[in-house]
Amino acid sequence: MSGETSGAAGPLVQIAREGAVATVTLDRPEAFNAFDEALITELWHALRSLTRDDTVRAVVLTGAGRAFCAGGNLRAVMAMAPERPGEGFYQVATVFHQCVQEIRTMPKPVIAAINGAAAGGGFSLALACDLRIMADSAFLQQAYTSNGLTMDGGGTFTLPRIVGLARALELCLLDERLSAARSLELGLVTRVVPAAELAATAATVAAELAHKATGAMGRVKQLLNRAFDTALEEQLERERLAITDAANGPEGREGMTAFLARRKPSFG
Repeated sequence: MSGETSGAAGPLVQIAREGAVATVTLDRPEAFNAFDEALITELWHALRSLTRDDTVRAVVLTGAGRAFCAGGNLRAVMAMAPERPGEGFYQVATVFHQCVQEIRTMPKPVIAAINGAAAGGGFSLALACDLRIMADSAFLQQAYTSNGLTMDGGGTFTLPRIVGLARALELCLLDERLSAARSLELGLVTRVVPAAELAATAATVAAELAHKATGAMGRVKQLLNRAFDTALEEQLERERLAITDAANGPEGREGMTAFLARRKPSFG
């Protein structure tokens, strides 16, 4: 969690629906969407509600104003325990990590629409998402180490899995600000679009995903998340059980029936 801005009272996370797509917006633009315990708790509740809502088939996560998320509000977190600031970080990171777990285990795709700066905890939050679409004017920055901190929010888990260990060490130790073009080159984001087209692009991709087999995507997501810390034999068994469940379910039946009938499947 890195960043230093002051917060404001009021609703901090907004949820908008368009069909089967839910867009979650961090709504503290005057603070570059930096999070304290209040904002991150609201985000957690929002994510939990979407996980449980079967009518939601894809989620977009973005920020209001000029930033995606500037990370943790250092001033607010340190004020929680001025003599032992680590206690504040421990408390906020606990809820932050629940958000990351919710994103990683949510059985539906989550797209980060990176509209501006994604630094510190915002960087980790973006990496936790399944796909990342980035405005050409935005940037990514690890930021923690420059502030004498270590990564949280699952960053040490996701970053090396995306770019490899050597590159992850480079990004953490040198802490360079990464332009949209450089982020795309490194594979940190899925695509880069003009800033004016970001919201529409993310909505289009989300709508496309919402019409696909959500159950199958959720199972593949779970399998891929476990693939780096398991033996081949165990992963093969997970795959066997997952494809069995998928084939027995309504999406699998519809997909196979449509394939044999040479028509496009209808998943929802």
